[in-house]
Amino acid sequence: MSSERTQASPATSVPLVEELAAVIRERIYTQRYATGSWLRQEQLSAELGVSRTPLREALRILDREGLIQVHPSQGARVITGDLPTLLKAYELRAVIDGLAARLVAERNDPASGRLLGRAIEAQLGTLDPWEPREYTQSNVDFHEHVLHLSENEFLVKQSAIIRLTAQVFAPVALVGPDAARRAIGEHRAVVDAIDAGDGPAAERLARAHIEATITQLRSREDAAPPAE
Repeated sequence: MSSERTQASPATSVPLVEELAAVIRERIYTQRYATGSWLRQEQLSAELGVSRTPLREALRILDREGLIQVHPSQGARVITGDLPTLLKAYELRAVIDGLAARLVAERNDPASGRLLGRAIEAQLGTLDPWEPREYTQSNVDFHEHVLHLSENEFLVKQSAIIRLTAQVFAPVALVGPDAARRAIGEHRAVVDAIDAGDGPAAERLARAHIEATITQLRSREDAAPPAE
């Protein structure tokens, strides 16, 4: 970012804060800022070419989103990717994804099913040869489509949790081609329910899809050796 923005006027400070939040958010999603890493204001200020005032506001936004944790005396830290944290995030995902799928089904718009069908085709294209990075992005795209198609602005504001679980925590919950095929099959079942206009079924299937991941993660947690 240009240093000419360091002295932002009141009229431009809010857009600048949002721009800063977007830049840092994307760097977390792409793991340029890895899970658990510290974000020092002095370093970020120099790196992004901005003063600390809008930077602090941007970090507060990301703190509210759950991407970072602000420690007044130490700075800000990207959320850690440990299993207990991931489980808590997926517990919220189950509720959000289920509600969004039900609302999309109840809207009963054939265009929704077509869009989601294309998203599934994009996922299938990442399987052979197996392209994990592309699959992860196509998986995020599918779930974000469902969220936006719900046309519920409060749900849409929760979209950060999708990228948080699928991208930020990717090193913890690595996905292989077999798991991807299972997930795509579950996505297709959700879309079938949406096409049928069956809200309760769409919600149940979308929740079950996320809960299957929760079950897998809990099995890993149970198998982990005790901390010494």
